[in-house]
Amino acid sequence: MLSTGVNEKKVAFHTLGCKLNFSETSTISRNFKLKGFEVVGFNSEADIYVINTCSVTEQADKKCKQVIRKIQNRNPNAYIVVVGCYAQLKPKEIASNLGVDLVLGTKDKFNILEHIGNLEKNKEPIVYSCEIEEVNSFDSSHSEADRTRSFLKVQDGCDYSCSYCTIPLARGRSRNKSISELIIEAQKIAESGIKEVILTGVNIGDFGKSSDETFLELIKALEEVEGIERIRISSIEPNLLKNEIIEFVSKSKKIMPHFHIPLQSGCNEILAKMQRRYNRELFESRIDRIRELIPDAFIGVDVIVGFPSESDKDFETTYNFLEKIDASYYHVFSYSERPNTKSAGFDNKIPRNIILKRSKQLQKLAEEKQNRFYKQNIGKVANVLFEAYKRNDQIFGFTENYIKVETLHDRSFVGEIKKIKLHALAKSGNVIVKMS
Repeated sequence: MLSTGVNEKKVAFHTLGCKLNFSETSTISRNFKLKGFEVVGFNSEADIYVINTCSVTEQADKKCKQVIRKIQNRNPNAYIVVVGCYAQLKPKEIASNLGVDLVLGTKDKFNILEHIGNLEKNKEPIVYSCEIEEVNSFDSSHSEADRTRSFLKVQDGCDYSCSYCTIPLARGRSRNKSISELIIEAQKIAESGIKEVILTGVNIGDFGKSSDETFLELIKALEEVEGIERIRISSIEPNLLKNEIIEFVSKSKKIMPHFHIPLQSGCNEILAKMQRRYNRELFESRIDRIRELIPDAFIGVDVIVGFPSESDKDFETTYNFLEKIDASYYHVFSYSERPNTKSAGFDNKIPRNIILKRSKQLQKLAEEKQNRFYKQNIGKVANVLFEAYKRNDQIFGFTENYIKVETLHDRSFVGEIKKIKLHALAKSGNVIVKMS
């Protein structure tokens, strides 16, 4: 049970990783508020610190350890809780960090309040972990910290078995709430005044495993929610981005012309070793269909460089493919070997210096692609949802097709959708706009 002085207690949160993690942290934060805690910024003094972790790469693990050390240096008496994917995959490794008091895996991370007791520092960390096969519940979550947009969790877990990925080991099987339940959550978001919803999950195109429904049915239902003016689809697998979905988005008044599609490699041989469920020909057909129906759509693409056995010829094949397809931007990731994945046992590892060289080549191409996409839109009229973020007297926002814009700060713009004209590229790489 919590101590009687809980109303005076302060809690701070730090999130590592994906948008899904941010939505879950926001929900956990609201649970603390309901119990009388004061939620403060992570850089503030707090009685309890909660770190929601990622473990997609080795770098993500290192960042968690850095955050723990930062808390210890600032406040050695603080109660430290570590939850999330890293906590599920390596609970003993986290528990070995001096100062950590509580480690909660995937099954228990939403139940922190049941485990923290009176917030007294523990001589030994308390660890609650389970086999991932035991994780079968779906914990609803959405973010509210941002006044302009909310991340709505619609799906969790993954049934795929990509040879480099630990997510199925960290989050379990694919599962979801029903469409009717998610509509109720979307209505709550609308009532808070938030105008844009971003659909998040581990493999959102796989939505419906728990409810015998489809992702297309979900977005059609969300389209009808009053008060929500914009809906964005986060990362969706190319084999699950059916033509019917693209066609619906092309006609939708609410779903933004913005796609984020993981490719990972433009070489079919490497895709096969990655155990991806498509080839480059299918991927290209999806890009072509989007451009046919939604010419101005923003298309972001994930790619991994340095996968084991990726030869110079394989990389050249990927580079040439990425140069050819009509995407708007590339998110470039260096291959990171993760324990308990099939690729960890593959031969022909690529040296880090070669991975770095290839990464720089693709990042340069990514910048060129984005600049070209932005320039193609200069002179057009668009609607921008402005954010609260301010820097150097500038306010920032995004168009429907995800072009980041900036203009002189005006507090009245925050959270509002304004019709603007895309005027010119700024030195920052954003687009300068004028009110239309």
